[in-house]
This record gives sequence, C-alpha cells and structure tokens, in this order.
Amino acid sequence: MASQASPEKSRKCQCETSHPQRILYQILNKEEQDETRWHPQAGCPCEGNRKVVLRTPEVTCMRASEVLLKTITFIRNLPSFYHLPQEDQALLVQQCWAPLFVLGLAQEGVDFELKEISVPSLLKKILLNQSLTDSDKVENSSLGASLADVQKMKNFLEKFWNSDICAKEYAYLKGIILFNPELPGLRFRHYVQTLQQEAQHTLMEFSSMMYNRNLGRFAWILGLLANLKAVNAETIAELFFRPILGEVNLNELLLETLYFKQDLL
Repeated sequence: MASQASPEKSRKCQCETSHPQRILYQILNKEEQDETRWHPQAGCPCEGNRKVVLRTPEVTCMRASEVLLKTITFIRNLPSFYHLPQEDQALLVQQCWAPLFVLGLAQEGVDFELKEISVPSLLKKILLNQSLTDSDKVENSSLGASLADVQKMKNFLEKFWNSDICAKEYAYLKGIILFNPELPGLRFRHYVQTLQQEAQHTLMEFSSMMYNRNLGRFAWILGLLANLKAVNAETIAELFFRPILGEVNLNELLLETLYFKQDLL
C-alpha cells in the first residue's frame, strides 16, 4: 500500500507549478504583473530565491551613505585603532564594516521599504515597446538582494529599536564589534582582544550604573550582537550601495575614505 505524501512535502510554490504556456500571458497581463510590495509574513518555500530592492532608492541610499560615513568617522576617531599595524586596521575594517553599518542604521533610525524585483513586468515593457522610466533604470542597476538576508537585518533593527539603546551603549557596542580578535590573519590579536574586553567591561559598568546593578540588560544587548554574525556584507552592498555606486569595490572605497584626511596631514 503506497504511503500518502505529507502535505508539507507535496506543497509546492508558484515557482514549481507555473506552466510555461502561461508565461507570455502573465507577462502581458497588467493586473497580474503589477509590482509587489514586500511583506514579512509573505510565505513562499522559495524565499531564499526571492530578490528585493529598495522602494525609494534615491532617498534610502543617501541616508545609507551618511550612515557609512559616520561609521568611518567613528573608526577614525579611535586613537587605539591607529596603534595597530595597517594590515590589522585594513582587516578589521573589511571584516567588520557591515555589522557596524547595521548598528549605524539602528542608531540613526533608518527604516526602509522594499519591493520584489518583477522581471516579467520589465519584459512586458520591452515586448510592448514601452520606454523604461528613470525608476526602472535605477532598479535594474541592481540584481537585487536576498529577501531572506534582508529580512534578518530588518528583524535585527526592530529588536534594537524596541530596546531603546542610548548613544553611549551604541558606542561601546561598536567597539565590541570592531575589535574582533577571532578574525584570522590578525598580527596583534592579543591587543585587539584587550580592546574588545575593555569595551565589554565599560558597557557592563554603564549598564550596571544605569539600571540599578541589574546586568540583565547587559546580557540581553550582548545577545543581540550575536544576530549580527548573520549580516551579509554583499547583501548590504547590493541593497544600499550598488544602485548609486555600481560595481565599485566597497572594501577599497572604505579604506580610501578612512585614510584620506590622514594622508593630507
């Protein structure tokens, strides 16, 4: 007797059940191919394959650029950072800029709306000989970021906003993130570890002083940082910076920005 397939295994998303002969109809159908807004609750087994772009890249990319510059300014203003050899400085910046940037988004309260890339709607315009708008051109300068990765980032931001983190706490957290002794290739690993421990200790003392020696908040905030390990630097670059910078190597740009004023002195 053949076993009955479970509903979970037999359930398929639209990606697997669409019929090739309906593709052209779907492309030309205006009602079916309107651009879709991203919703956190949208359920699709193929979520990992779905791509999103910013709904208002002209506005959001500008704010993201400001956050990135503030992140570089934060690093530049740390005297202890320049006690490290330049190789270690470069390694820390290249490996830690993404979680620092997300912390900056949280601190500056930068929220953003998304929309899924709708390739058929663009193909429809081509088939119907319709001209692309400026918005279409901006959107298509990006291949789109992973919906799953972006959702993780937005969930992280929501948790931080709900925790009412103050400016001093953000500064200590950035120090903990930047001085990561676990990065392979560090020459002054012990010194980096010491700097991270100092940042953790200072955050713990501050939390204890502000919250009546209750270290529960300190543990909670450190727990939030664990989520930053899932932040994907390529996703951030694709979502916030490729629409305005194109194929620029962001790691090289960050280092040039970091050392620009220093070279002029």
